[in-house]
Amino acid sequence: MKDKKFDTKAVHFSTIRESAVASKVQPIYQTTAYSFKDLDDIEEYFRGNKPYLYSRVDNPNNDDLAAGVARLEEAPSGAATSSGLSAILCAVLAVAQNGDHIVACDDLYGGTYHLFASELKTFGIDVTFVSFADQQSIQEAIRPNTKILYSESITNPLLRVEDITGMVELAKKNNIVSMIDNTFATPYLIQPYVQGVNVVIHSATKYIAGHSDVTAGIIAGDQNIIAKAKEKMANLGCNLGPFDAWLAARGLKTLSVRMERQVKNAASLAQVLTEHQAVKKVYYPQSANEKGNGAIVTAELSEKADIEAFFQNLSWIKIVATLAGVETSVSYPLRTSHRSMPAELIKKLGITKHVVRISVGIEDIEDITYAFTNALDHSL
Repeated sequence: MKDKKFDTKAVHFSTIRESAVASKVQPIYQTTAYSFKDLDDIEEYFRGNKPYLYSRVDNPNNDDLAAGVARLEEAPSGAATSSGLSAILCAVLAVAQNGDHIVACDDLYGGTYHLFASELKTFGIDVTFVSFADQQSIQEAIRPNTKILYSESITNPLLRVEDITGMVELAKKNNIVSMIDNTFATPYLIQPYVQGVNVVIHSATKYIAGHSDVTAGIIAGDQNIIAKAKEKMANLGCNLGPFDAWLAARGLKTLSVRMERQVKNAASLAQVLTEHQAVKKVYYPQSANEKGNGAIVTAELSEKADIEAFFQNLSWIKIVATLAGVETSVSYPLRTSHRSMPAELIKKLGITKHVVRISVGIEDIEDITYAFTNALDHSL
C-alpha cells in the first residue's frame, strides 16, 4: 500500500478502536482506570496482553497523539507528557543518571536552560553549555561520562538553525545520544529523526496543538529510549490527561494548513520589519526548509525606539509569555522566557532590552503588518 504524504498523515493518524459505537473521530477516554473481569484478567495486562491499566501509566488518547507526532517525525515510537519541559525531563532521565554529563547549546529556551542548569543538579547530572555554532567547542566539552548532546532545531528566541547533520556526526563519533527540541520548526519543516537524531522533543502546547488551549509535550525517537521515557513519565507523574491529549490530537490534524499560512505571513512580516527605521535587526531563518523558515520573527528595536511605547501601541496583538497559537502575539524574552538566565549569558547571546519575539498567526497579513508598523511608528 502506498505510504501517505505528510499532509494526509497529519489528518489520518488516528487509529479508531473497535467499539459498539462507530465514532468517526477518536473518543475521549475520560477515565482514571480500566476495569477487568477477574484477577486473571489483570495478570493479562502485566503479561503485555492488555493495553491499559491506569491513566497515570497510559491512555488511548495519549497513545493516539504520541503515535501521530511520531509518524510525522518518521520515528518508530512516541510518548505524550504533561508539558514540553516534562517531555525534556523524561527524555533526559531515560538516558542520563547520577554522575552523567550533558553538553547543550547555550542559546536554549530559558525554561530548558533553568531545568538543565538547576533542576538536573538535584539528580546528580552535570550540564555544560557551549555554542553549537562551533563544532570544536562541542567536541572539547565532551567528557568520558557525557551521555547527551542537546539542542533546538531552530533556537529560541534568536532563531539560529541548528547544523543537525554535524551534531549527529559528533554524537555518533563519541557514542552519545542526540536530542533535538523541534518545537519551532515542527515536522512540517524539519524532521530531525530522519537526519539521524535519536530523540525529538516537542512542546506540543505550541504548534502541535496550535490553539493556545492545551499544555502538552511529545517525545519521539528510538524505541528503547522512548520505552524508558514512558516509565519515567509514569513514575514521576508527568502523564498527560486524556482530554488534553484529545485536544492536541485534534489540533495536529490542521498542522500543515496552519503552518503553511503562518510561515508565509512570518516571511512577509520579517521583510517589512527589516525596512522599518525603528528596527535595528531582524532575526529570521533563511535555511530551514524549502517550505519556509518558521512562523517566529524576532526583532531588535533600535536604541532610539521606546520599547514601552511599542508594547502600549500593539492594538489587537496580544502580549503573552508563549507562542504558536493561530493568533499573532508578542513576547518579551528578557522579562519572561529568559529572565532566569545569567546576565552574562544573556548579554553574550544578544538578548537585549530591545529584543521582542513575534509569533505570527493566521490573520490577514495586511492587518498584521499594519499593527506592527503602527506600534513601531509610535515607538519613535
